[in-house]
Amino acid sequence: MKGKLHVAVIGAGAFGGWTALRLLERGARVTLMDAWGPGNSRASSGGETRIMRGTYGPDQPYTEMAARALRLWEKYERRWKRRFLHRTGVLWMANDRDDSFERGSLGVLRGAGIKFEELSNAQMKKRWPQVNFAEVRWGIFEPECGYLEARTSCQAVVEAFVEGGGEYRQVAVLAEGLEGGSMRELELSDGSRVKADVYVFACGPWLGRMFPETLGGVIRATKQDIFFFGTPAGDSRFGDARLPVWGDHGKRFFYGIPGSDGRGFKVADDTRGDEFDPTDGERVVTATTLKRVREYLAFRFPGMKDAPLIETRVCQYEQTADSGFIVDRHPRMENVWVVGGGSGHGFKHGPAVGEMLAELVLKDKEPMAVWQLSRFSKRVRS
Repeated sequence: MKGKLHVAVIGAGAFGGWTALRLLERGARVTLMDAWGPGNSRASSGGETRIMRGTYGPDQPYTEMAARALRLWEKYERRWKRRFLHRTGVLWMANDRDDSFERGSLGVLRGAGIKFEELSNAQMKKRWPQVNFAEVRWGIFEPECGYLEARTSCQAVVEAFVEGGGEYRQVAVLAEGLEGGSMRELELSDGSRVKADVYVFACGPWLGRMFPETLGGVIRATKQDIFFFGTPAGDSRFGDARLPVWGDHGKRFFYGIPGSDGRGFKVADDTRGDEFDPTDGERVVTATTLKRVREYLAFRFPGMKDAPLIETRVCQYEQTADSGFIVDRHPRMENVWVVGGGSGHGFKHGPAVGEMLAELVLKDKEPMAVWQLSRFSKRVRS
């Protein structure tokens, strides 16, 4: 190991795990740390599933990043002989009041090479008769997208990292004094210390606590309630073989994943919730959100009216004001990088973000997308 650049990565979620793996593959010595483990229930990368989509509206870097991530997910699935991406397709419903977001997405999807179809209301009704398409003017269908297995893929990344020679430690980094000057070493919860050449903090909703002066007002965690409803016995219409992942861009933005792996029919309101403590907050859904989701479910999926609630989860978004990611060097510490601000849509981009961070840390090049993701300077310093 002597002579290799030593990088410490803090956080083994979608951003941190993939960054550690890509750095290791590029020849760095890497120590990866996480307080509770990859895909744990407190993490933004926890839970069972996440959506893989390319529709993001105009003038943003995320569709291109999603296209790159799609290729990388496929590459690693082949390498590991495991399946994480379920290509059920993703349907984006454009409402009959304002479809500028969807219209603005078409050229970007085309430019990124993500396959899609424009579907009329009549075409959608014919293809998915189990859905009530009232108030939906048209839709975007991405046939090669779908949903990702969240917890299991996070764990698989760390397993591959360790098998490849990386060091993984389930231990917490103490936040006190991190912004006190140049970073020479980290103090850990077990009393030990780690000294590295470069530090990458991918701590999700905890980034603001680790760097309160720099990120305390930039990232906040919001409580997001997730619901799983039981499909009718013997009725396959609401499973992932007959229904795509969907996003409904109406008065509120609802999204969902059809029944998969016996977990039930997943529905969530994407509206940002109240501020939430990711460490000590109790993960109990609210009756108000459940009522709203039930009303929506009965309206859009009539066959699911009165479906029993069989499971709930509370996760959090590590939210920035513009829902954009943060990929930048700490403004006062040249050997510290911060990556986060997934804002509810970051998971799918994990492989692409990891690739980007590896290039930045190793100073090979400065990816184009980083100009739109940096927060502390107009350009990334070499």
